[in-house]
Amino acid sequence: MNANPLATADVPVAARDSIRALRASRIREVANAGFGLPDVLPFWFGESDRVTPDFIRDAAAQALSRGATFYTHNLGIAPLRDALAGYVTELHGRTTMDHVAVTSAGVNALMLAAQLVVGPGDRTVAVTPLWPNVVEIPKILGAQVDTVSLDYGDLGWTLDVDKLLSALKPDTKLLTVNSPSNPTGWVMPREAQQAVLDHCRRHGIWILADEVYERLYYGAQPAAPSFLDLAERDERVICVNSFSKSWLMTGWRLGWMVLPSALTDDLGKLIEYNTSCAPSFVQEAGVVAVRDGTPFIQGENVRLRAARDHLVSALSKVPGVDVHSPEGAMYVFFRLAGAQDSLAFCKRLVREARLGLAPGSAFGPEGEGFVRWCYACDVQRLDEGVKRLQGFLEKAA
Repeated sequence: MNANPLATADVPVAARDSIRALRASRIREVANAGFGLPDVLPFWFGESDRVTPDFIRDAAAQALSRGATFYTHNLGIAPLRDALAGYVTELHGRTTMDHVAVTSAGVNALMLAAQLVVGPGDRTVAVTPLWPNVVEIPKILGAQVDTVSLDYGDLGWTLDVDKLLSALKPDTKLLTVNSPSNPTGWVMPREAQQAVLDHCRRHGIWILADEVYERLYYGAQPAAPSFLDLAERDERVICVNSFSKSWLMTGWRLGWMVLPSALTDDLGKLIEYNTSCAPSFVQEAGVVAVRDGTPFIQGENVRLRAARDHLVSALSKVPGVDVHSPEGAMYVFFRLAGAQDSLAFCKRLVREARLGLAPGSAFGPEGEGFVRWCYACDVQRLDEGVKRLQGFLEKAA
C-alpha cells in the first residue's frame, strides 16, 4: 500500500498543456516593470484617462439604492436587451431583442461565442496583429488558430483580401476579425467585408466580428463598417461589442453580442455555467448609457480624433519613427528604430524614460518592431510622452 496516498509518481501538479502554452500578456509584463516607479506616463493599456461620465455612474448608484443586487435573466434584463436592439437597429439595420444577449464584458462575449461554435481540433483563422486574448481563446478550447497578417506599407496597415480568402479553406470553422483593430487602428473596408461574407456563406464558416471600437471611427459615418450591415441576423455571424470603450466603462465589465436567435437558448446555458448573469445594477446603468449616451459618444469621438492627429503629427517629427494615422480605435501602432525586440525596448523605456508603451510583439510576431501608444488622454500628456521618447532615442543613438 502506498504510504502517502497524496503522492503520485511522475505526475506534476500543473494545469493542462493547452493552458500552460497560452501566451502571457507582454503588455502586463511591461506594466509590471513600471509599477512602483515614480512619474511614469502610462499609455500601455487600452482605456481613457477619464472616468465614466456622471450620468452613467449616477444611474448605477440609484439602482444600488433601489436594491438592484439580485440575479437577473441569463441573457440580460429585458430593458437593456431592448435598448441594445434599438441601438443596433439605428446603426446597422433591423435587429430584434431575441438576437441580443448581455454579457459580463466584451472579452466574456468573445469566450462565449467561441464556446458556442468551436471545439477541440477545429481550425480557426484570425486577422493579425491582434489583441492576444482573441487569438488565445480558441486555443483554450483545443482549437487550432491560423493567422493572416495585415500588410504594412506606404498606406499604413492594409488587408490582402485574396490572401485571407485563400486561408479560409472549407475545413475552417471560424474566422475572427477585429475592426476597428486593436492595435493597428485598421478598419475593414465594406467591399472586403462583402467578399469575406460571401466566401464564408459558401463554405459554412462562422464569422466572429469583434466590433468594440466601432464608434471610435474617424470616417464620415457614425460607426465603422460592420458585418451587421450586410448579414442577415440568423446566419453564421456573431458580433461582439462592449460598453468599455465608447462609454468609458472599462471597469464595469459589461458587453453584449448580436447572434442568430437559434443560438440564444444554448448561449443562456453557457452564461449560466460561466457567470450566471451580468450584475443587475451595472445593466441598469447600461440602459441609461445606451438611451442617453449618444451626445457623449460624439463628443468623445471629436476629442479622440484631435488627440490622434496631435500625436501622429508629433511622432512624425521624431527621427526613427515610422507612423501612419489610424482610421479607428484609440491607438497609434508605429514602427520604431531600435525596437526590433519590442518587449526589451519597452522595458528599458519605462525604466529609463518613465514612458509606458505596449510592445508590438504582444500582438503576435507580425507586430515585432512596432509599439502601441493609447492616445485617449489630454494632449499635454501626449506632448510630454513624445518628449520623453525623443530624449530616450537620442541617448540610445
